[in-house]
Amino acid sequence: MLLCEAFSAKRRSWRTPAALIVSGAASLRSSFAKTGKCGQISNSFAQHQNRRRKELWGLLGDLPWQHRPTPPTLMSIEKHEDYNLERLVLDLNGIEPVPALLLIPHKRQVPAPGLLFIHWHGGMYDLGKEQLLRGVQAQPPYAPICVQKGLVTLAIDSWCFGERKHEEQGTIGEENAYKLMLWRGQLLYGMMIFDELRALDYLASRPEVDSQRLGALGMSMGATKSWWLAALDPRLKTCMDICCLTDYDELINNGSLKEHGIYYYVPSLIKHFRTADINELIVPRSRLSGIL
Repeated sequence: MLLCEAFSAKRRSWRTPAALIVSGAASLRSSFAKTGKCGQISNSFAQHQNRRRKELWGLLGDLPWQHRPTPPTLMSIEKHEDYNLERLVLDLNGIEPVPALLLIPHKRQVPAPGLLFIHWHGGMYDLGKEQLLRGVQAQPPYAPICVQKGLVTLAIDSWCFGERKHEEQGTIGEENAYKLMLWRGQLLYGMMIFDELRALDYLASRPEVDSQRLGALGMSMGATKSWWLAALDPRLKTCMDICCLTDYDELINNGSLKEHGIYYYVPSLIKHFRTADINELIVPRSRLSGIL
């Protein structure tokens, strides 16, 4: 079900998920048959990737591309021994405000690499972006490692999670959002990816950040969103995803559609893309998938 072996020359095991950040910071190179020299691809393959990216975006519903974000609102600055934590409200989509965390290590390069941390689902609708700071049983908080590695790290609440949870029962809120968006020609997963894209825009715009050194990291739902975003946006120079590189055909064959929330399902997707096809769009950039 997981395609870790299909996209890596060597299968690696990790004692802790935090090792992914350490490895990602080392700028690992992936090995793919369609690459030539390390980090290079043919012009024809690059053109093929561009066409397929447009096709993939086209499956994600009506997205608010016309919206021009207004400046963020700084809610507070929490000063810690090794970092500052900014609590922000971002205008990403023109529909609802997006609460965010920005972690700025004191010891960092100038400008520093930027990391987009994408939280998981896990049925934990109250957690959202706070996973960066609090962690969960299966995943320790990444904030200390981000600080240690000098990564300026941004995390937002996804639709229906954290401060964007609008129903007492999170599952009902997620299902209602999916249904209403579908009526409006939108798609919940598309709007989720769009928000992460605009969050990446904001991260790249920060004066502390080197816009040429951007990465994404996530687990479970956050993993899927990380490799989709890397496939769709070549600005991401590295992608680290944990425990959600699912082969769609195997998910069907194993009768496991129930294993993913409704957000996960994109209409007509498998008529146009398999999991490997989407991951192909990340070539030849740095990529690391992990399982626990």
